[in-house]
Amino acid sequence: MNDLIQDAHAVLLPAFGGLELDDVVLRYLDNGGVSILLGESREEYVARAMSDERRAHETAAHFERVVELARRHAGRGVIVAIDQELGGIQRLHRLAPALPDFETARSLSADEITQQSAAVATAARGLGVNLFLAPIIDVVTGINPWLERRNLGADATEVSRIACAFVRGVQAAGVAASAKHFPGHPVTELDPALHEAVVKATLDELQPTIGVFRDVIDAGVSAVMAGPALVPAIDADKPSSTSHDTLSFLRGELAFQGLIVSDDIDAPGILRGRTIAATAVASLVAGADLLLVSSQSGLDVIVGTIVEAVKSGALAQERLAEAAHRVRSLARNLETGRAVGTLTSRST
Repeated sequence: MNDLIQDAHAVLLPAFGGLELDDVVLRYLDNGGVSILLGESREEYVARAMSDERRAHETAAHFERVVELARRHAGRGVIVAIDQELGGIQRLHRLAPALPDFETARSLSADEITQQSAAVATAARGLGVNLFLAPIIDVVTGINPWLERRNLGADATEVSRIACAFVRGVQAAGVAASAKHFPGHPVTELDPALHEAVVKATLDELQPTIGVFRDVIDAGVSAVMAGPALVPAIDADKPSSTSHDTLSFLRGELAFQGLIVSDDIDAPGILRGRTIAATAVASLVAGADLLLVSSQSGLDVIVGTIVEAVKSGALAQERLAEAAHRVRSLARNLETGRAVGTLTSRST
């Protein structure tokens, strides 16, 4: 198969609410895709909890079957991601030990948080899950409906302590962690999942969250997710997931060498009048490696647009190949059980 087409598939992270792989996702995996997100419904996302029906009927066997099918179609190790957040969405509900909520985590030592996080990750890995889109490390100091009941508070020191302990525990168990949402959303009046949100914070006001990102990068976090809002203090024109200035800051100032994941590229906060396919290209050009997108958003069209962008010169083929390589490398490391995070850590 054409390497370009395979690379265009490899950089997508299709999300779906249940545990069924439809023909669209299977075709994506057949043609070079290596990542899936086992998500939740919109109602569950808003409630920050899985539905009673899901908790009653979803079993470990459901997870195991969908992961095995994905691996069979991909012909290789697959990144299987979920939201498993401290104090927020916990996709695995009763199928794994519960993570502590924020108030409980504050009363625990770092070692205790690490041990509890490792237990959750061990259970997740037994189901075939190997990437947590967590922890949320935005230091939230004011109104933020998007991160309400999902963030770890306004004390950057405490957010860092809890988040680093979580990362160490999860990754010691062989599950990659993805810290989010860079560069931070201390006050965000509109929900970027619903609106063209703007983070009206100065660079100084972003520093507490940026400092926590430094800490989790030093702790070896495997991935970082960029945010979905416009952050004018860093880039006045482009939302973080499509901002070259923002992602270059992450790569340069913070020296992060791991996987950069976009937030949902079909969110209004990122789209801002563009098509989803054009937004995908913009995110890759900016420096993202793995693009989170609904499986119902036209994966074939997105792939075709990425390929055409390379052919036209709008997207450098080397940039696409670099992104695809990072995704496949993490998938291989997770499949073989190699310790995650070691390639991204600056600590010795």
